[in-house]
Amino acid sequence: MQLTVDEALARGGSGRFQWRLLGIFGLVWAADAMQVIAVGFAAPSVAASFGIERVTALQIGTLFFLGMFVGAFAFGRIADRIGRRNILILTVAMDAVFGLASVFAQDFTMLLALRFLTGVAVGGTLPVDYAMMAEFLPPRNRGRWLVWLEGFWAVGTIVIALTAWIAASQGAAAPWRWIFAIAALPALIGVGLRIWVPESPMYLVRKGRQAEARAVLDRILAANRAEALPPEAVLVPAPVPEGAETSIFSALLRGRTLAMLAVWFLVSLSYYGVFVWVPGQLATEGFGFVRGYGFLVILALAQIPGYALAAWGVEAIGRRATLMAFLVLSAAGCALFTVAGGTLSVAAALILMSFALLGTWGALYACTPELYPTHLRGTGMGTASAMARLGGILAPSLLAIAFARGFGFAIGVFAVLLLLAALALLLVRAETRDRAIG
Repeated sequence: MQLTVDEALARGGSGRFQWRLLGIFGLVWAADAMQVIAVGFAAPSVAASFGIERVTALQIGTLFFLGMFVGAFAFGRIADRIGRRNILILTVAMDAVFGLASVFAQDFTMLLALRFLTGVAVGGTLPVDYAMMAEFLPPRNRGRWLVWLEGFWAVGTIVIALTAWIAASQGAAAPWRWIFAIAALPALIGVGLRIWVPESPMYLVRKGRQAEARAVLDRILAANRAEALPPEAVLVPAPVPEGAETSIFSALLRGRTLAMLAVWFLVSLSYYGVFVWVPGQLATEGFGFVRGYGFLVILALAQIPGYALAAWGVEAIGRRATLMAFLVLSAAGCALFTVAGGTLSVAAALILMSFALLGTWGALYACTPELYPTHLRGTGMGTASAMARLGGILAPSLLAIAFARGFGFAIGVFAVLLLLAALALLLVRAETRDRAIG
């Protein structure tokens, strides 16, 4: 009797094991969000502490995203070769150590170096985290679970917004130290919790480690109170489609890979353009009553229903259709901002942008890991994540030119970029809802 890992997971369904996994992965996902979002919230006080211009202070973002690019590109590939579990423990530990060390930086050069190293850690965690979570989920409702994991990004964003608000209201001398300290705490907790997570059974089967894979699957089935695998069952890897054996750029995968890399880059450029510049803008100048950290918390809260709608959509109407709808909605939010004539319409446009952009990320993360077979999943996610970090690297400098022409003009640029991402998505023909990924 032969079983694929997907078939074995389907016997146990989604139960206690997956809920525990979601809590552990979600905690670190929130920590990664906090490190990323901290860039925009910390830059004004970093500039004040070291007596530099805010544009110069945003170099902490450039170096952080450069580190994420390196981490995503390298660790995704390493995870496909030596396993997911140890890479995740290593990157989360690096996140905690270098993130906490950032709090105590005494000069701007040291802060830049520590933010680069933190970025390497976060960049390595994100793609492997998602690939691994996907490999513990049965095909039914996998997309919904992956969007729930992505939803922890909103939790991290809310925590950082509240931290910045509290630090500012208390008159803290260096609010950025508060922000980086809070951002490092979840990763510090997550190091110990990650030890509980076993190696991916799909990876183990691909490597011929039959006994270990079976032990992991029996543990999952026992936690979900399902029957253990029959003694005669032999675990086998799902067949690799012809043309996808060697590389994410092989014959079968090349088209979808190039199209998805374009989507990741364009969405990232827009998202980081908004969330690196908007916090500083609202905290200082604002738009009438749309000003200060209080409204930034409202923007963070608007992300939660975006994720909820994406979680429903990826299962009800499919990954591709949901992603397309959120891309168009995000572009509409940006376009609305450019023509907004009053404070209320500005507020509505910003809330719609936050809602739709995070729904876009939820659908994008649910879709991408399912496009690749197990032996290329870490590489595929790592390359996509690296392309997103390239967008993050370029966003502060390239979009500074757009912002020099006006805040509304820059937001209009984001609308165009998001529509280009929707056009690129048209080139991806695959729909992976309810399909095995082994």
